[in-house]
Amino acid sequence: MNIITFSLHTQQQLLATSFKGDPNSDVSYSFIPGSIIRGAIIGRYMKQHQLSELDLSNDTVKHLFFCANSTCYLNGYLRSSQESKRTLPIPRSWFKDKDAELGDKSPEITAYDFSIPDRENELETPKFVGEGFWTEEGGYVRFYKEKRRINIHNQRDRKKGRSTPIKRDPQTKQLKGEGEIFSYEAIDAGQTFEAVILCSSEDNVKLLKDLLQLSPELWLGGSQSAGYGYTKIDHINCHDAWDEVSISIEERIDNDSFTITLLSDMILRDEWGQYAVIPPSAQHEVSVPLIKELEKILGVEPQPKRSFTSSTLVGGFNRKWGLPLPQVPALAAGSVFVFDKVSITPKQIQQLETYGIGERRVEGFGRVVVNWLEKADFQAKQPETTNSIQPTLKQEASRSLAAEMAEKLLLQKLEQTLQKQMGYSGIRGEISNSQLSRLLLVARQALTTGDCDLVLSLLENLPDNARGQFERAKIGVYKDSLKLKLDEWLRNPMSWISNPQDLTVSIAEIERSITGKFSRENKLAEKYTLRLIMAVAKKAMKEEI
Repeated sequence: MNIITFSLHTQQQLLATSFKGDPNSDVSYSFIPGSIIRGAIIGRYMKQHQLSELDLSNDTVKHLFFCANSTCYLNGYLRSSQESKRTLPIPRSWFKDKDAELGDKSPEITAYDFSIPDRENELETPKFVGEGFWTEEGGYVRFYKEKRRINIHNQRDRKKGRSTPIKRDPQTKQLKGEGEIFSYEAIDAGQTFEAVILCSSEDNVKLLKDLLQLSPELWLGGSQSAGYGYTKIDHINCHDAWDEVSISIEERIDNDSFTITLLSDMILRDEWGQYAVIPPSAQHEVSVPLIKELEKILGVEPQPKRSFTSSTLVGGFNRKWGLPLPQVPALAAGSVFVFDKVSITPKQIQQLETYGIGERRVEGFGRVVVNWLEKADFQAKQPETTNSIQPTLKQEASRSLAAEMAEKLLLQKLEQTLQKQMGYSGIRGEISNSQLSRLLLVARQALTTGDCDLVLSLLENLPDNARGQFERAKIGVYKDSLKLKLDEWLRNPMSWISNPQDLTVSIAEIERSITGKFSRENKLAEKYTLRLIMAVAKKAMKEEI
């Protein structure tokens, strides 16, 4: 197989939706799925050839995009910061002590591989090291974790360009209309992923490389019109020989046991054609799909000893149909299966690792590695932090100008956040304009100094009638008590800011953030909280009129 490797730099947040999270949220995978990469390249192919749809009878199209024995689009995994290598999913046979956690106080921990015999007796309270990615750098195993960003959105009418009031259907008693709140948990911008395409034909390699080089800009994933999915392609390289792991096949032939480790999710069907995630076990009484697949290649039925597995749901979206793909159970990446020793040849290992096992292999599913894990225990660390590549400002005038620019940009972001929050914070219920006017007046007095205690004192010393109005009035889409919500905002001025990490601005080495020294000295959180209270009070008074 010929190999094309390339890097994907996320310029915007990327949403590759998985089946995690609650119904009101979309949670992205921790990597860029091969199916998304394939879809983006198909889009380029159709644009280059001015096609409205693909001709599935065309041999070139079939071999490029739909034949797993010709082309495979592997998942884009995080690239390591120190040696710029493609990381791999953490094996599920790796355990640590329950109380061992990587951090500033403990920069290094000892981990154990329970797939090695007798290792499971090393720990009294073992715990899986956790999901993520890893690579070996500087004699240590480095654990990598993708950075994520959570954004809050509200549903809107596409024609009107705004949300419409939510009303309860008198028959079904269900709420209908736009305005519902939902969230996206996406891969954050500023990260680099390493993607791979395996191709059996040199002619197809040239075609794919030309498609990748058409433009460095590539759009991936969902909600692209809402500011998601902008990435840049870089470091496009072709290789005659390439392995997902650094250990040669010859070193992995003679092993005490036969081990299979999944480098991506694997989709299998049982003998009745049903999707199955049955892990092999020494006492298995039913047909295990993985064992049957291995038997086809090895010529013998491997006898299972132990396994460390997890299952997941996979799906996808077909842009041609405009519909989601069926949800399918799969064995999760990182699962480890240990069998009795079997006689295996380099050719059989190469076949397993090149073509994979199971369905949807063209999209990167079913990637496996044979007899890979060999260390019974090892030292693990977090990645080393990289130095900033931003320029250093030497002149004081330049630093002052950069600080002023950063402060203005931070205030601009705060204004945008305030406007957005106002849309969620309408007041409903019976509260008189006189009480709202009183709240507005005291908040305006407190704004000059940022003293939230002044408004808190007002709320705590209200007469019974006024207190009742504030308690009965509701605010926001969740209809919280107005008094309780005001207390929450005033006692914790950051509570209404859903993503404080977004309120950070860096120019050269000058940084300004809502949690930084500049904001604390100027009481920005307190002042903008008071402005929010003033804004919602004014809005309620106008609506009452």
